[in-house]
Amino acid sequence: MYNLKNLLEETGNITIAISLSDLKLFAVDIIETTKRDLEEVVISEKAETYPTPKQVCEILSVDASTLWRWNKRGYLCPAMVGGKRRYKMSDVKAILNGGRAK
Repeated sequence: MYNLKNLLEETGNITIAISLSDLKLFAVDIIETTKRDLEEVVISEKAETYPTPKQVCEILSVDASTLWRWNKRGYLCPAMVGGKRRYKMSDVKAILNGGRAK
């Protein structure tokens, strides 16, 4: 079987005849590759990160005093990670999307 992926990368129009089993193998390969790529995206989006207050200020375009005020109001509260103030990126994203931190 000639590698169908290589054929797709070539320029120009060609007509090919392939067996049904080769076509099935090609389809399965495309599906598995796409599934693997999507799983990587989903896993990376679910991974929680903890940016510093300075980074959060930059992301949200606010001053440090705003973070302090939001903490007092319970709008965006930091978590202590290794004795340092950090913010859950999921909470920051929620605010960016017009919602409220959990």
